[in-house]
Amino acid sequence: MIQTISVLGSTGSIGTQTLDVADQLGLSVCALTAARNIELLERQIRKYKPALAVVFHEDKAAELRNNIKDTDTRVLAGMEGLIEAARMESADLVLNSVVGMVGLQPTIAAAEAKKDIALANKETLVAGGDLVTDAVKRSGVKLLPVDSEHSAIFQCLQGAPSNKALKKLILTASGGPFFGRTREELRDVTVEQALNHPNWSMGAKITIDSASMMNKGLEIIEAARLFEVDGDDIDVVVHRESIIHSLIEYTDNSVIAQLGVPDMRIPIQYAITYPERYPSPVAELSLAQIGKLTFFEPDYETFACLTACKRALRMGGVATAIANGANEEANMLFRQGKIRFLEIGELVTGAVDSVPNMTPTKVEDILLADRLARQYVRDRV
Repeated sequence: MIQTISVLGSTGSIGTQTLDVADQLGLSVCALTAARNIELLERQIRKYKPALAVVFHEDKAAELRNNIKDTDTRVLAGMEGLIEAARMESADLVLNSVVGMVGLQPTIAAAEAKKDIALANKETLVAGGDLVTDAVKRSGVKLLPVDSEHSAIFQCLQGAPSNKALKKLILTASGGPFFGRTREELRDVTVEQALNHPNWSMGAKITIDSASMMNKGLEIIEAARLFEVDGDDIDVVVHRESIIHSLIEYTDNSVIAQLGVPDMRIPIQYAITYPERYPSPVAELSLAQIGKLTFFEPDYETFACLTACKRALRMGGVATAIANGANEEANMLFRQGKIRFLEIGELVTGAVDSVPNMTPTKVEDILLADRLARQYVRDRV
């Protein structure tokens, strides 16, 4: 098992749970990073004593540098700092749980430094595509999924035969707080209502993505690239209880599922300990207590983000980066009260249809597509 980890995004939901797992497993932490929450980051630094801490925003980095000058932890800022944290020589594994496109370059840097990667930043694969997977293959490192759905598929595939014999992937979706509502009923929903997820405790951006079902669209794209499966061979089923985390179907129509209570520490720990398993702090699953499991077809018409992501995946090129960039901008504008909830899907759809597509050959092509998508959204708002 690995001994030392670098945690990108350590103050977020996944990051804090990763440190819980590190405590359980007795791991060392060589680097911690945050966007701007230096109060929590300082507490983490004093507990884990990492060699490096990174704050993305320079003003907050300077403040943290002053606050922890009595420690031996070095403080860096910005993208350069994130890349250095991803390349830490002492790290056996880099867990990337930063939010959004900011995770792309550190992921590629970790692969190039021949670090195994536990990926909770789905935007990396959505936007980066082959640039990321090719970097991983060139370096011969592991790319281990942390998202509960992709971890579930990964776990189910451990029993695959030598010819793989895979027919389809089936991603489960909770349906978020707005399951069953019509477009008319969603017209005036508030940010507070969208943040009220029924099953999971997540950061604000991801919770809004779940409400719009953009999160599931991003997961379709990520699954296609993680598992080298055509997008048309990936289904989505709404499963309100979030007990079955995803399923795979083999060519003989046998279906294998991974189940567990909705707690991210299971997929986090499996990514860290793979291929071994160890006791975890997560509660046991009691099917008798759950009582029943329900399943529904997703509403592709009402939740336009899901449809836009599937179309972007079929288009190829930088279309998925365009969908992701437009969503990041629209999601933020909705949280700021500047657009309505349904406009998120409309803006993502419009960006996929309107922003020029191209075949990327370098990271700068992805970053350009992202900027153009965000500009498209701002121009219309």
